[in-house]
Amino acid sequence: MSEPSKVIHIRNVGHEIAESDLLQLLQPFGMVSKIVMLRAKNQALLQMEDLHASVSALQYYTSVQPSIRGRNVYMQFSSHQELTTDQSSHGRNSDQGSEPNRILLVTIHHMIYPITVEILHQVFKAYGFVEKIVTFQKSAGFQALIQYHSRQEAVEAFGSLHGRNIYDGCCQLDIQYSNLSELQVHYNNDRSRDFTNPSLPTEQRPRASQQGYLDPANLYAFQQAGASYAQMGRVAMIAAAFGGTLPHGVTGTNERCTLIVSNLNTDKIDEDKLFNLFSLYGNIVRIKILRNKPDHALVEMADGLQAELAVHYLKGSILFGKKLEVNYSKYPNITPAPDAHDYLNSSINRFNSNVVKNYRHCCSPTKMIHISALPQDISEEAILNHVSEHGTVLNTKLFEVNGKRQALILFKSEEEATEALVSKHASTLEGNTIRISFSQMQSI
Repeated sequence: MSEPSKVIHIRNVGHEIAESDLLQLLQPFGMVSKIVMLRAKNQALLQMEDLHASVSALQYYTSVQPSIRGRNVYMQFSSHQELTTDQSSHGRNSDQGSEPNRILLVTIHHMIYPITVEILHQVFKAYGFVEKIVTFQKSAGFQALIQYHSRQEAVEAFGSLHGRNIYDGCCQLDIQYSNLSELQVHYNNDRSRDFTNPSLPTEQRPRASQQGYLDPANLYAFQQAGASYAQMGRVAMIAAAFGGTLPHGVTGTNERCTLIVSNLNTDKIDEDKLFNLFSLYGNIVRIKILRNKPDHALVEMADGLQAELAVHYLKGSILFGKKLEVNYSKYPNITPAPDAHDYLNSSINRFNSNVVKNYRHCCSPTKMIHISALPQDISEEAILNHVSEHGTVLNTKLFEVNGKRQALILFKSEEEATEALVSKHASTLEGNTIRISFSQMQSI
C-alpha cells in the first residue's frame, strides 16, 4: 500500500462521471485543491488541501464502498505527494489563457445549490467593478465568464477567490484567466448581465423555479480581500452527506436550537436517556426536565440545523409507550442551572468526530440497532443479555469492520429498539463504553 499522501488516486472513473461527482465524494472531508481527470485510463487524481483530509476520506471509504451513478469507484493514496500545475491543467477549457487578463473563466465544482448571475456578482464585486457576466453549462460543469473593468481587479479577485467555496462546503470556485478580450452580452437576465448597459432586453422566457435557492445573504462574506469569511453553517456539508440534497422536508434555514419535548413517560425518562436519543442528530448542549411539568423537557442542540433534523426524525416516535411531541421552544437556549444537565463538553457527544458518517446515518427510529465499540472477545450471548430486557429480539449478527467488533440487533418493533438505544447507549459492557445507533438495514 502507498504511503499516505494528500493526493488520492481513483480508479474505474467512467466517461459519464464528471469532476463534480468526484468532488461530491471527497469535499465533505476537506477542500479539494487540484483535480486531474485521466480519461484515457478511466482514472482521476484529486489533491486534498492537507494530509488529514485525505486520510479521513480513505479511512471512511474503506468501510463504505464509494459509488457514482451506479458505478463503484476505488480509492487509494497516490504515489504523488503533490500534483504539479502542469498535471492539474489537463483538460482545461479552450477559453483559458495563461496570461493575466481582465476576464476570468470560473468553473463551479460541487454545485449543490444553484448559482445565478446575482450570486456571482455579489461574490466578485468586492474586488472591483464587474462589467459583464455570462454563465453557461459545459462538459466541465457550470461555468461563468466574468469581465472586470481592469486587469488588476481581475488579478486581485483571482488571488483571493480561487479555490474558495461560495457556500460552506460546496460551490467551489475554480478560476483561470480567459483568453477573450471582450464579452458579448445580448440580454440582461439570470444567465447573463451587462452592468454597463442596464437597458438591454431581458429576453422574456419563463424563469426556472427559484425553489431550492439559498438566500444570497447566506453567502460567505466576500466583503474585501483578506476579509474573514462568515460561515453560513453546515447546510452544504450535511447535504453532501445525505447524497447531495437535504432530506425531504428539511429546509436547512432553521436557526432555533432549543426544542420542547412533551408527552414523556415520567416514570422512566431522565436527561441521559433523552441525550442518547437526541444526540443521534447532533451535539447536545443542555437538557432540562421541567419540574413543574415533568412530562416536558427542553433539549438544546448545537445548531439550528441539527435541531431541525431532530424534529424531522423524532416527531411522533414512541418512547416508553408514549408518542413524543417535538417542537421548537420559545426559549433561545437553556440557562445553566443545577437542574439543567450540561453536555456541552461531553466526550460521548456523537458529532465530536466522524461528522459526515453520523449525518449519513441519521434516520427515524427503526427496528434494528447497530452496536459498536464492543470488546474484541465479546460473545453474542453477552450482547443479548445486555439488551434483550427491552424487547423481543428476532435476529442478531456479530461481525468485524477494520478489525473492530460490531453487532446488529433486530427487535420486533421500533419502540423496543428505541428503548434499548436510549437505555444502553454509552453503557459499559465488559469494560467498554458501547455506542448504539439505529440501522437503516431492513434485515440481517
